Amino acid sequence: MPNDGDGDVIDIRGGLIPGPLRQATDPEETTEWEQVSPRHIDVADWERFETYVSEIFGAFGMDLDMPGTRETPNRFLKAMFDATSGYEGDEKLLTAFPNESAESEYNQVVEGGISFYALCEHHALPFHGSAYLGYIPNERIIGLSKLTRLVRLFARRFTVQEWMGRSIADALFDLMEPHGVAVYLEAEHLCTQMRGVREEHSRTVTTFWRGTYEENADLRREFLDLARSGGLKP
Repeated sequence: MPNDGDGDVIDIRGGLIPGPLRQATDPEETTEWEQVSPRHIDVADWERFETYVSEIFGAFGMDLDMPGTRETPNRFLKAMFDATSGYEGDEKLLTAFPNESAESEYNQVVEGGISFYALCEHHALPFHGSAYLGYIPNERIIGLSKLTRLVRLFARRFTVQEWMGRSIADALFDLMEPHGVAVYLEAEHLCTQMRGVREEHSRTVTTFWRGTYEENADLRREFLDLARSGGLKP
């Protein structure tokens, strides 16, 4: 969050929150999904960024002297800050539970579709879609809500779909040490829909496999059937 320079954090919704919010975890001692590090931006820097945005929007043609646009640069910055909150981490991911019925390497847990919105690191335009996650428990299971948190941890930042999916798969494998992990992402990219080739109806699909899924075609097929056929959709 923006910081006023005296140890307090400016809540971008208005007002002050006593700071610091939390001692950041040492990045050198943790994997990426374990890192919890709130962002701090000084008031002077925030105002400077707002000036830059005003200049850019004005140069592009926006009239910033209208009731509906005077606060647009500030609102834009707040929206971008919120849309990239994945960089701050999620401490609620740091819990997994013993698996009391780890009897088979072939019992899948599959969750989806988990909606996500991300910002393309090439053009800073959104891409959005659904994620399907599967894993084969070993000695741990995880609360299903944590799978949603994991997806949004890596979606709410500047990224590309390929890197996002790889990061989710690696983090889930690291978090749980399961027999296998599967990730299926399908998304629409505004960088191709509203600019460039302007392809309005294309969707990009990416898959990622770890452990037993890499070796077992039947497991991959079962997982993909669930994701593609709508077996997990209402």
